[in-house]
Amino acid sequence: MSILEVHDLKKRYGKIQALNGISFNVPAGSVFGVLGPNGSGKTTMLSIILDVLNADSGNYSWFGQPASPDLRKQIGSLLETPNFYHYLSAVNNLKITNSISGRGDRAGIDAVLRKVKLYERRNSRFSSYSLGMKQRLAIAAALLGDPQILVLDEPTNGLDPVGIMEIRELIIELSKKGHTIIMASHLLDEVEKVCTHVAILKTGTLITSGSVDDVLVDEDIVELGAADMEQLKAALSNYPGKTSTTVNAQTMQLHFPKGTASAEEVNRYCFNHGIALQYLSIKKKRLEERFFELTNN
Repeated sequence: MSILEVHDLKKRYGKIQALNGISFNVPAGSVFGVLGPNGSGKTTMLSIILDVLNADSGNYSWFGQPASPDLRKQIGSLLETPNFYHYLSAVNNLKITNSISGRGDRAGIDAVLRKVKLYERRNSRFSSYSLGMKQRLAIAAALLGDPQILVLDEPTNGLDPVGIMEIRELIIELSKKGHTIIMASHLLDEVEKVCTHVAILKTGTLITSGSVDDVLVDEDIVELGAADMEQLKAALSNYPGKTSTTVNAQTMQLHFPKGTASAEEVNRYCFNHGIALQYLSIKKKRLEERFFELTNN
């Protein structure tokens, strides 16, 4: 089931085509990363699906229905860090957020503070919080009213490594509790650690989307090594089915069309040619490597 369906969204600012026919689906229960360099259209796209901006053309639906005020109540969002009062506690800041948005109640405030692990510091002044704690409070504000979906724009922006780790763990925990999370980010390592699905944008165009595994795997790579690398290279120079070979000092990689490689067959082939392998592995590309392949073309 798709929580969000986006179809052919277009948006132009003067001569700049911010979005050029974006289409993708967000599965229920996923952590969906929207990736792209600065200026790729990430924030514009999120603003449209949250009714902050109007698209020039195209459409989108939540839960299979056109956007409406009732459906919007099921979506918590963080496009910009809320302007919390520095001299007030977390509880009192969320009371103000609740009075403005009409979402949640006092019991709900305690519940979201527990979710983001700030309940023990609920009465501390906002000014005493670390950067990571401040961002967790912002996510708590988005969670008021217990929305099914969270939309987060660069949730780790400006945080130190400890703050980034705190937000990463929170996103994983919220996902385990049943929330669907859509997050824009340029931190590829973080996205790879938390996201189940991704969409990659470049200058307003969707390059690819799907599960992280599907996006990463555009080919099969078998990495192997032996004591005599020259003998290994010679034996595998005409290995059937490979599309290319990459040779390093201590290992080599055989590249195959997606879904065709077999480590067992490569091992058998080497054994039959008198080579005992010291290392053999099916290698998966990292998201960073795949991202630059796609966006630099």
